Amino acid sequence: MSLPRYTRWFIDLSKEDINIAGGKGANLGELTAAKIPIPPGFVVLSSAYFTFLDINSLRPKIHAILSSCDVSDPKQLHTASQKIQKLILGSEMPHDMSMEIMKNYAKLGHDVYVAVRSSATAEDLPGASFAGQQESYLNVRGDTNLIMRVRDAWASLFGERAIFYRVQKKFDHFKVGIAVPIQKMIQSEVSGVMFTVDPITQDKDKLVIEAIYGLGDYIVQGVVTPDHYEVSKTKHEILTKNITKQTIMETRGGKEVIESKVPVKKQELQKISDKHVLHLAEIGKKIHAHYFFPQDIEWALEGGKIYITQARPITTLDPRSQILDLRNTSIQHLVSILKGAPAAPGLVSGPVKMVPDVKLLDKIKKGDIMVTDMTTPDFVPAMRRAAGIITNRGGLTSHAAIVSRELGVPCIVGTGTATKILKDGMIVTLNGSTGEIFKGGLSKPQITMTNDQINSKSQISNIKTATKIYVNLAEPERAVEIAKNYVDGVGLLRAEFMMGNIGIHPKKMIADGKSEVYIDKLASDLAVFCKAFGNRPIIYRASDFKTNEYRHLKGGDLYEPEESNPMLGFRGAYRYIKNPDVFELELAAIKKVRNRMGHKNLYLMIPFVRTPAEMLDVKKIITTAGLIRGGTFKLYMMCEIPSNVILLDDFLNIGIDGISIGSNDLTMMIMGTDRDNEEVATEFDERNPAVIWALEKIIKTCIKRGVACGICGQAPSQYPELVEKLVNWGITSISVNPDAIDRTRQIVANCESKLIKYGKNK
Repeated sequence: MSLPRYTRWFIDLSKEDINIAGGKGANLGELTAAKIPIPPGFVVLSSAYFTFLDINSLRPKIHAILSSCDVSDPKQLHTASQKIQKLILGSEMPHDMSMEIMKNYAKLGHDVYVAVRSSATAEDLPGASFAGQQESYLNVRGDTNLIMRVRDAWASLFGERAIFYRVQKKFDHFKVGIAVPIQKMIQSEVSGVMFTVDPITQDKDKLVIEAIYGLGDYIVQGVVTPDHYEVSKTKHEILTKNITKQTIMETRGGKEVIESKVPVKKQELQKISDKHVLHLAEIGKKIHAHYFFPQDIEWALEGGKIYITQARPITTLDPRSQILDLRNTSIQHLVSILKGAPAAPGLVSGPVKMVPDVKLLDKIKKGDIMVTDMTTPDFVPAMRRAAGIITNRGGLTSHAAIVSRELGVPCIVGTGTATKILKDGMIVTLNGSTGEIFKGGLSKPQITMTNDQINSKSQISNIKTATKIYVNLAEPERAVEIAKNYVDGVGLLRAEFMMGNIGIHPKKMIADGKSEVYIDKLASDLAVFCKAFGNRPIIYRASDFKTNEYRHLKGGDLYEPEESNPMLGFRGAYRYIKNPDVFELELAAIKKVRNRMGHKNLYLMIPFVRTPAEMLDVKKIITTAGLIRGGTFKLYMMCEIPSNVILLDDFLNIGIDGISIGSNDLTMMIMGTDRDNEEVATEFDERNPAVIWALEKIIKTCIKRGVACGICGQAPSQYPELVEKLVNWGITSISVNPDAIDRTRQIVANCESKLIKYGKNK
């Protein structure tokens, strides 16, 4: 039996249907099939929206309005949005389309209340979060109201914030469609969100749940500050509870959603029982396991039963982020004046600018700390300019939190009193990783230092080390800032962020005849790093996307196999041999940067090489492309597989200039432990004796062979005691995260001093 033309029930959809059902719709189908407790429903597909545009000849009219609009001008943006939405709302839905929608609605029950939700077809993709941009409508009842709300959802695709976001992200307005999930309404007594990893500390064993009374809109809008619970996934116990007072909630009042008061006796109580918290955590673990990726989940409690209303990948995780250690920063002299919920990590100081009203957003200049009651999507342009953001209300899934994490702007929410305690012009420092706000700035820290404490840049710059201190980087936007540090170069420049920013699978670019566009974009990003660091070396690690990661790129589903274990699958050097056309794009970009732009400090590193024969084949491809090892061009290899350690001499015989130890993968392979699997993540430890043995063997083999040997995994940034061992064995370089540059140089300097004075450190 053929499927309906314009609609599809959840059970008939899967995660592969994002192009027709959007992120929400596809995931609701996936969750239904996985037997997660989902309220029943169906999706009005994006094909209905596109058909609606075509039948009413709306595309050329919308294009004409947008082509003459400068989205950076709020007045022009507002006018364009109003005109387009008026066009959509004034156009008729085809009869066969409306009949199909109404027939499905009848199957949900007689005149039942439903939620009409938006699901943009570019929504919830890695690197893109459409949080709060399209409208959703609750408690919709009746055929006529349902059809009107579907059309309203379509019109919301051209709201001001949605238009602005698409332009910023370079999404084609007409390639982003919208599907509309229609779902039986849950009249939630309590609702909330759940993250299957901690979105701030990125602790994989910690699951975070937030809860409020009533319907869920108030938690996303940041109108109320939710209860906050943290659960250990391995121990199955509640680690943290933060219960907040709630005085108002959103409920159904007749046919409409209304604001009502929370009964006084309930205002300060815990919103859900411990039993429900732990049950939610189990559901969250199941959803995470199903998708193999951290999830942002919406849930509701009605009549004692938990329902999952949405699950999507967390798009704002940053592997560089980690809680700042106050002992190693220049804020010990500052006095804490306020505390809220950490929402987006980072440490920043600047002048307070109060924004009590959206009309005052022009006050925010680059470097300001924006302080407001709560943000809405209209705040986004100002949030881009702000150095930091502080709000009175909101939790981890409020608009301020989600957008700040995507923008990389430190943010603290739920302070309760920021707009009362902080004043215009006051200099404050906010730590978005801990939720603390301090009076005063970071520019001239008054710190009393001992001989063993060196925290200022001027003193660090006087420390010379024989061991090179490199930095791990990925984002071109950070190159100039990080290059100002006393650092010897970039030991690991990751390809994946730059390729992910292009957003399109390289094979699709090749198929579309856009190879040169791809090369030019990648070369442009590489040149940013090379120029920023001058003559200091930039070691570019060629792409090491796994198949599940490549599939997230536009067109990726056409070219990537589905693997049960991508970690051990089609990746690294083997991919270059099987798909040399993609690898050759990277090589062409490197050649352009080195030969045409004159940046001879750019070198190449090959990841995940299983055998010496693979390295030889890859080297032939590199040489054929015109990149000849020797002179100013150096070729490195990642050492991250046990075979690399065991057969290291054979790999070195191929002819390479250096080895860089990838301690993350190497530890996983040696220990047989997936650090992304919360069930066994606690067993992941680079200090395990087996890993230590491998590190020592690699370094000493390289010394014996006269080859450079560095390390660029996470371990040196975390474990000072490991740094001491590496220096003792004679490692030539250590590449760390940006926040660890100074303290690593200090540790290395101390170790080298002991070596000179006493010989091998004890």
